[in-house]
Amino acid sequence: MRKISNIFQGINAKIDGAMPEDKPRCLGILLTLLVAMTLIVTFLMPPPTYADIYVFIDQDGVCHFTNAPTSGKYKVYMREAAFKPPAIRTIRHFDKVIDEAARSNGISFHLLKALVHVESAFDPRAVSKKGALGLTQIMPDNLDLLDVSDPFDPKDNVMGGARYLKAMMDRFGGRLNLALAAYNAGPTAVERYKDIPPYSETRNYVEKVLKYFRYYKNS
Repeated sequence: MRKISNIFQGINAKIDGAMPEDKPRCLGILLTLLVAMTLIVTFLMPPPTYADIYVFIDQDGVCHFTNAPTSGKYKVYMREAAFKPPAIRTIRHFDKVIDEAARSNGISFHLLKALVHVESAFDPRAVSKKGALGLTQIMPDNLDLLDVSDPFDPKDNVMGGARYLKAMMDRFGGRLNLALAAYNAGPTAVERYKDIPPYSETRNYVEKVLKYFRYYKNS
């Protein structure tokens, strides 16, 4: 039997004349769906497996709900409600995966590990507010480009992130600070400013990755 959460996959609901700013997150529709699902789960089905629910409202006012976002247009509507035991992870948990990806792409193991640390805190199921996925926080639109089939598979994800970091290193002549800035803000922004873009998020990001890079390299 499919997971309860998958029932939300592909559910679309039309609100006549609605736009995102008029009907924030389609509250009424989703509440109705949740009530219906609660009744089904309570009386007809075994305990459910929960998952985060995402919503995207298109230009026609159609609400698209899913538990498996395929683009950055989807935003988290409801976080997983079921209790999850804390993941058994340490900062060494993915060392083998990170080392393989680093060697395959000719980049520093310590640098890639620092990037994973800052991007996801070693959480392979991490999903950012912008929709970035997995250990190296790959945007859905870049999955095919980076040859990533499952962004939540640690090996697949880290290999894709390593490919992208290597591409940014090559694009910016090995200048690490610019490559990291491009990883965070995109290469176009770096090329526009010919330096780390004046975005506080990006500058903090570069500083953090370099800090952990030094830490792992010297530990």
